[in-house]
Amino acid sequence: MLSTDLLKILVCPDSKAPLLLTKDGKLVSTDAKTRRLYRVEDGIPICLIDESEVLSPEDHARIVEEAKGLKANREARKV
Repeated sequence: MLSTDLLKILVCPDSKAPLLLTKDGKLVSTDAKTRRLYRVEDGIPICLIDESEVLSPEDHARIVEEAKGLKANREARKV
């Protein structure tokens, strides 16, 4: 799992939008135009544009909403 501090500073290298951790342990860009999904290998984010996956608009919207919910749950547990 990626540290909270790292998640706070990671951005999409294409759009510079924040990245969110998905339930599958990948990173999704919050930018609806680029819709990029980045993998994480052995705890290391692979934020290379050429190796990212471009999601359909529907999949992107669904995954971002799920990731926002996960982020809210993590933050609520900290309090």
